[in-house]
Amino acid sequence: MLIDLNNGKLPKAMLVGVPTPEVNDYENQESLEELKRLVTTLGFTVVATTYQRRQNVSGAVPLGEGKLKEIAKVTGGTGIVKTGPVIKKTKAKLKEEENNKREEELEVDDYSLDDEEDEEEVFDPSKKPDAIIFDCELTPSQIANLKSAFSVEVIDRTGVIVEIFSKHAKTREARLQVEIARLKYLAPRIRESGSSERQGSGAGARGAGETDIELDKRRIRDRIAELKREISSIQKEQGTRRKKRSDQPCVALVGYTNAGKSSLMRRLTGSDVLVADKLFATLDTTVRMLHPETHPKILVSDTVGFIRKLPHDLVVSFRSTLDEALNSSLLLYVIDSSDKSWRTHLEVTKTTLSGIGVTEEMSSIYIFNKIDLLSQKELHELRHEFPDSLFISTRNDKDIKMIHEFIREFFEKEMSDDKLFISYQTQGAIGDIRENLRVIEEKYENDGIYITVRGKKEIIKKLKERYQL
Repeated sequence: MLIDLNNGKLPKAMLVGVPTPEVNDYENQESLEELKRLVTTLGFTVVATTYQRRQNVSGAVPLGEGKLKEIAKVTGGTGIVKTGPVIKKTKAKLKEEENNKREEELEVDDYSLDDEEDEEEVFDPSKKPDAIIFDCELTPSQIANLKSAFSVEVIDRTGVIVEIFSKHAKTREARLQVEIARLKYLAPRIRESGSSERQGSGAGARGAGETDIELDKRRIRDRIAELKREISSIQKEQGTRRKKRSDQPCVALVGYTNAGKSSLMRRLTGSDVLVADKLFATLDTTVRMLHPETHPKILVSDTVGFIRKLPHDLVVSFRSTLDEALNSSLLLYVIDSSDKSWRTHLEVTKTTLSGIGVTEEMSSIYIFNKIDLLSQKELHELRHEFPDSLFISTRNDKDIKMIHEFIREFFEKEMSDDKLFISYQTQGAIGDIRENLRVIEEKYENDGIYITVRGKKEIIKKLKERYQL
């Protein structure tokens, strides 16, 4: 990212969509709105939005010649790609689109790009975007060509998401994972700057050696290998901790980014989890005890949110983080019911989770959040369509209590009751029992304690063997 986000003022961005035939107008608008939120989260202020329908996004540039010049009027660029012979290939496609009257539509926030009456005054330096951000993934050569046409920074959707992850990662593992994804994104985008001279090699440095680009790419490969070794070490420690708590009931909050998972986590556990109205505010999995505390204790884990077109390398990088969901006994799908696109968001969440091994057989329930933002009619229709789901607002104490009770009762269904006798001479048994089982009844007699407990059969059996009960 070449844009300086720390210069005291928000840089300006113009968004560009390139919907292909399989993307309808609603999906395109939805995706651009989401990109706007991503860009705002990154630290830009969006000054304009435009899109152009294309058959595909391949070629030297993903836009037609007319749209290039139109955007260039705003950026102060020439609108001409210096790779002339290649741009000619796109003119036939552009003409075809014009004939089909599907050339382009334009939506502008602060100013108009198609003001035909005053074309000379369209370019206003005070409103010049610092970056043109595309709602698709661009190839390295496309980015270079677009920069030459617009004379400003060009960023694609993947680059925006990678930068957000870089800013929001807090734990060491998350930072390492994001750095790997970022290096993989940057590696093919390395461009020669100034010189591509070969560095000498061999005795007397007379060999052909490597170019500066080759050296940079090798350094990136070496750095990625180093980062993977560090992550592997951290994950071994995490695996050990996860194994230690494998006997404990665990519920995982999963869902689309900004659905309200962290808010629910905070209310259910009483923990100081970051809550912000931003995309990807949480990247690090947090595991806390359900509060008020239950016996046995129930763990709640908050996972990274999902999003459409999430870069593959980021999904791979956060595989270990998402393993918290895979190892949980219950998944709570947190859904922002106030977002009109929640069905798409739910599908994205399910698709991503299935990629790490989460199956339909796993116990789960939908939690429709933010119902305080719905009308009575909308809420009634949702309840009718999803009668087995839970409907909440994290601002409502009664709703939080309902979720708490649901979680406790879910795990108690898998438990059984047993009666134990503990001699007064048996050291440590009572404390261990209270820690791992729910005490239903206690009777103190002369010879010891008669106690009725509820818990998993395997844990009861383990405690019986440990203390010879």
